[in-house]
Amino acid sequence: MESRIVTPANIEEDKDNEYSLRPKRINEYIGQKKVKEKLKIFIEAAKKRKEALDHVLLYGPPGLGKTTLANIIAVEMGGTLKVTSGPAIERAGDLAAILTSLNDNDVLFIDEIHRLNRNVEEILYPAMEDYSLDIIIGKGASAKSIRLDLAKFTLIGATTRVGLLTSPLRDRFGVLCPMEYYEDDELKEIIVRSGKILNVEIHSEAAIEIGKRSRGTPRIANRLLKRVRDYSEVKGNGTVDLSIAREALELLDVDKEGFDSIDNKILTAIIDNFNGGPVGIETLSYFVGEELDTIQDVYEPYLLQKGFIIRTPRGRVVSDIAYKHLNRIRKSSNINNKSGNQFSVFDNKENID
Repeated sequence: MESRIVTPANIEEDKDNEYSLRPKRINEYIGQKKVKEKLKIFIEAAKKRKEALDHVLLYGPPGLGKTTLANIIAVEMGGTLKVTSGPAIERAGDLAAILTSLNDNDVLFIDEIHRLNRNVEEILYPAMEDYSLDIIIGKGASAKSIRLDLAKFTLIGATTRVGLLTSPLRDRFGVLCPMEYYEDDELKEIIVRSGKILNVEIHSEAAIEIGKRSRGTPRIANRLLKRVRDYSEVKGNGTVDLSIAREALELLDVDKEGFDSIDNKILTAIIDNFNGGPVGIETLSYFVGEELDTIQDVYEPYLLQKGFIIRTPRGRVVSDIAYKHLNRIRKSSNINNKSGNQFSVFDNKENID
């Protein structure tokens, strides 16, 4: 999974240039217009009142800029960003140590906040509401509760699965920011900006072509740009034009929809083996040769978002645009049995999980 060039997850090769490519101020941030406008107003209001920004929840698919926005908020508020993740905070004491180290206007960024331990999560409630921390000293009858005052900080939680957050935690965030996939023209702007930072001469048409194949995700766009740059330096003169971009993307096996071989393998399996569906996810996992969770969490979301796969009560079905994408013709789903009666090929229990 990590070797996929189009995975939205943060992989090793992204670490080299990702920090330098990130915008530092909110006016430099491209895309997410509603989120950006909302944050601009709330940051300005908090600064006028000389208060900490209310706690922010950023949620949406990976690679859309949640960590970048956390960095920007810290810079705009004049504080320091401290980064951790839900799985990394194993004990309540770990979180208490982080909270007591914060200063006024600092930003605590917790990635994958939906994976916080429930006991740890309860420590956050008074910290978010009252900027205080309740500590139990001793055990049994001699135990005492001490309340410590905390600095006026801002908690920024990031999650790809907002539905897994508990209601008490979700309700304590004052600013909710849903992150959406980027438009092609926004990705083009990001690619052109990244090209300048990386000293890559890139034509406008090439930037558009890379943007269209970036699955609406800036992280993928920057990754593809770096690979296309490598191709242009070896096979061309270092300038990324439209023909070089297309040749490089074809070599990387990224088609015009941003699909790679695994995406197309899933669509082909449903069409060729199940006449377009429906097919259960477990059966599909067997035919594709990938883990069930990997298909659901990694491959399927973008295919669903693009409308190539449809979820039904009986399983996954591919849409007409999937047939067009693969240059296939949809066959009739009904065939005649020996008695002359019609039945669906999917009434056969062997095809249904």
